[in-house]
Amino acid sequence: MKIFSTAQVSELDRYTIVNEPIASIDLMERASEKLADWIGDHFDFSQRMAFFAGPGNNGGDALAVARMLALKNYRVDVFIPDAESRYSDCFLINLERLKDHLNVSTINWWNDDDPLPELISYSLLVDGLFGTGLTRPLSGFPAQLVKYLNQSGIPILSIDIPSGLMGEDNCSNDPEAIIRATYTLTFEFPKLSFLFKENEQFTGRWEVLPIGLHPDGKNQTITPWYFSDRQTMAEILKPRGKFSHKGTYGHALLVAGSYGKIGAAILVAKGCLRSGVGLLTVHLPKTGNQIMQTAIPEAMVSLDEMENMISRVKLSVAYQAVGIGPGIGKAPETVNAFRMLLTNYQAPMVIDADGLNILSENPEMIQLIPANSILTPHPLEFERLAGKADSDSERISLARRFAQTYNIILILKGAYTAMALPDGSCWFNSTGNPGMGTAGSGDVLTGILTGLIAQGYQPNEAALLGVYLHGLSGDIALAGSSEEALLAGDIADHLGMAFSILKSDLNFGKAKKKSHF
Repeated sequence: MKIFSTAQVSELDRYTIVNEPIASIDLMERASEKLADWIGDHFDFSQRMAFFAGPGNNGGDALAVARMLALKNYRVDVFIPDAESRYSDCFLINLERLKDHLNVSTINWWNDDDPLPELISYSLLVDGLFGTGLTRPLSGFPAQLVKYLNQSGIPILSIDIPSGLMGEDNCSNDPEAIIRATYTLTFEFPKLSFLFKENEQFTGRWEVLPIGLHPDGKNQTITPWYFSDRQTMAEILKPRGKFSHKGTYGHALLVAGSYGKIGAAILVAKGCLRSGVGLLTVHLPKTGNQIMQTAIPEAMVSLDEMENMISRVKLSVAYQAVGIGPGIGKAPETVNAFRMLLTNYQAPMVIDADGLNILSENPEMIQLIPANSILTPHPLEFERLAGKADSDSERISLARRFAQTYNIILILKGAYTAMALPDGSCWFNSTGNPGMGTAGSGDVLTGILTGLIAQGYQPNEAALLGVYLHGLSGDIALAGSSEEALLAGDIADHLGMAFSILKSDLNFGKAKKKSHF
């Protein structure tokens, strides 16, 4: 799924109106029907609702939804602030349609100096004050109204975007003048700002409602932003031939573990094997040999010369992919072994955990990273690598520049893990849950990514598919557990079901023709 700027979405609306063709008021009606259906599915007739309709098309949506729910015998009141405003054509049409239906208890108008409405009798406030056209923070009476609604303690549902929130960068916005929605129902695509941590307090639970914008317009409009969805990820998946064998699916090398951290090596090996790799060798310090051979009998072991740390990595032409970092520590011998590996191995590799910490403390080594390698930092690791950012918006910008500068793929782990590619594009992942914020979860991801590259996936394909599968497996594991009790090993153990879900309804022949790569 592409993610478009708010300006591009406005152009897509116009494209749909001209090329479907459909009148603007009818497109609004189509969108409002989706909103009304969602509200009808989640709220019953006993709950009284207050709709706040601003003067633009966002207010027009609110008026249309209020009418549709009133026709279904919901108890609906409408509040229209500032009677001196200039109203959009669609707003005025929907206002007249609303007036024709007596089910609406009250249509309330008031000016800036009128007292604000009493809200205690309402179960839901519907925010249709301002849409995506805002370019500066709310001030004056609109800001006062937003603060009043936020302070009511009543659940708020925002139409398309919480009033006051901008669709992209909100670094200069006033957080006190933005609706703090409980639910946000947005049209066709998520807004970019929904994917940033700092804006969760405004969006609440958000959901995308399809409204049938013209597919040609979406296909023709260029954007660097994408949101991974099931169909796109399924299209990346490679089918397996009946006569294939373990040699078909590659040989991966993982460099992991040190004294006290052999568990990281176990988890990364589990993730790699569950990803479908044909053969796996794990390079370990000697202290990890018996543990690995017992815990993961499917993995082969390459033992370091040192008892408790990695000091030298032996390469072989047999390896199709290398992953390094989980649990290796930062001993001088290990730093030197990593430097030699970067010098001698020219194919893309996967770097995580202590591998990233070594790079941040030895920045000259970053220049040695092979092109199209995958780095998987969490925010703090990324800060040490690339510098501090005050918001997710700034952090994503830094990640994109870092990926382009060093010609690598940067996976910035988080709620909507962002994948910055060397071409400047950025994908946000749609799977996963807070239970995955647990020790070893990233190790499993490193194993998955390394295993996919060994199987012949291009690094960008491995990054997108691997992160999606990792999150999907976590979601499947959560179904039988809880966010508090979820373990990294659970993620690895449910990868088989994640693969099955992606493959369940896919026609490989057609999918390969659609591949994004």
